[in-house]
Amino acid sequence: MGEFNYEKEYQSWKWDIPKKYNIGYDCVDKHTETKKRNKVALYWENAEGDSDKYTYNDMKRLTNKFGNALKKLGFKKGDRFLIRLPNHPEFQVSFLGGVKIGAIPIPSSVMFRPHEIEYRINNSNSKAVITTSKYVNEVNEVKDECPSLEQIIIVDDAYGDQLLYDDLMKESSSNLDIEPTSNEDMAFFCYTSGTTGNPKGAVHLHRWVPGNDPSVLFWQQGRDDDLLAHTGDLNWIFPLGNGFLYPWRWGFSTLIYDGRFNPERWFELLEKYKITNLASVPTAYRMFVAVKDAEKKYDLSSLRHCISAGEPLNPRVIQLWKKRFGLDIYDGIGMTEIMVYLSNFEGMKIKPGSCGKPQPGRICKIVDHDGKELLQGESGVLAIKDSDPGLFKEYWNKPDKTNESFKNGFFLSGDVLYQDGDEYFWFSGRDDDLIMAAGYRISPFEVESAIISHPEVLECAVVASPDKMRGVIVKAFVILLDQSKASDDLAKDIQEHTKMVAAPYKYPREIEFVEELPKTQSGKIKRKQLRELEIGRKGVKK
Repeated sequence: MGEFNYEKEYQSWKWDIPKKYNIGYDCVDKHTETKKRNKVALYWENAEGDSDKYTYNDMKRLTNKFGNALKKLGFKKGDRFLIRLPNHPEFQVSFLGGVKIGAIPIPSSVMFRPHEIEYRINNSNSKAVITTSKYVNEVNEVKDECPSLEQIIIVDDAYGDQLLYDDLMKESSSNLDIEPTSNEDMAFFCYTSGTTGNPKGAVHLHRWVPGNDPSVLFWQQGRDDDLLAHTGDLNWIFPLGNGFLYPWRWGFSTLIYDGRFNPERWFELLEKYKITNLASVPTAYRMFVAVKDAEKKYDLSSLRHCISAGEPLNPRVIQLWKKRFGLDIYDGIGMTEIMVYLSNFEGMKIKPGSCGKPQPGRICKIVDHDGKELLQGESGVLAIKDSDPGLFKEYWNKPDKTNESFKNGFFLSGDVLYQDGDEYFWFSGRDDDLIMAAGYRISPFEVESAIISHPEVLECAVVASPDKMRGVIVKAFVILLDQSKASDDLAKDIQEHTKMVAAPYKYPREIEFVEELPKTQSGKIKRKQLRELEIGRKGVKK
């Protein structure tokens, strides 16, 4: 692409999104009409060492078959279904097969517990869940409480009235009439955690994929001969975009791995597949640099570009990565409602710790809670112009929450930042109490609810606490019904209990038993005070 000139690209960028537009056609079918038809779209490997690869032709055939299978099950434009799959190729197939017929896939974590699945199915009125025999038990537990749920599709071994994915695919035609969607039609939604109440479904339109072209072209620096890989699970919006949909729109090759993150395993994958572009999160990069002599053990000569998002990347990791692997890590910031909108770019001076500048096409301001622009240097809420094509449309069935988020022609992100004299943006924290840990956005409300369901717990407060390896961890301050029972064993029991009640990544890695919690006059817990207490004890992460 040549040397990237930020000012030039930012000034000259113009969105070009067709009125008639379907993500499925754009990310797969159009390539089959070119010399890219036999290009590998997806390399796949799992923890057991099984591997496979799929061309754009393969993906057209498979996604068409799945779209026809959904039609046969009675799916129409606008019908929702939940994807509860790990990093299997069936994730891409079911997602794109769905959007091709105008159905609405809802990616969800395989770590969600029954009540978390029940909420999402009922809130979205989903008609089907696609999952595996390993992850179907939690769905079975709640299916009778989900009136809209008609079908459970299993990609490996089905029992009883479950539908077998392979049977559905065998019986389906590979010729599909794609729904003539517009760029303003609903495409999918992802649930995002809030600090209070239940998660919100952020509705994205078909325009979302081309609305993030600057992300893959400039931040990720994708090129035709590249192999792009993301270390995360596709059910999360960062890998969903930068590890799947954005690269496929441009006909690039991608790799996904089905297995728990392990830095040595990923170094092996980088070497084996000659991956050129790596996307990951700060926790993973911290684990990468903790591997002794990795730069000597592995041939990483193919790797040329690295990006990070999910939480701010500490400067020390950026410096170590550069020293050991000779590469910069380009940090960015985004959220479920609008994917990475600020980032660092190749060819632009990096200020370690800064999340960079707005991507071409993005109009960002620092504003107060009424959407009024603040002076340079003042901390405020980061706001994104409401006409941005990469921005979500609304929170599903929550008009009040949607209205609260839009002020004065901008979407208020809830991220608190400030801008320096060179117009670089710096992350200060969350306007609310959301915890950003290991790339996940975790609601303290949800974790507290899980902890309080333990029979020994009276009350608790959950906050982010600084941690050397992970950046931040989830910490719980817990008041017991009987203070004399406080012990390390009970703390471990509460942790295990939380893992059983909520998705395991939400559990508190640290528990402190206390006799009281700081509160406002109205009885609200002062989480900010507890966060500051933790920073004072452990120091701000460097």
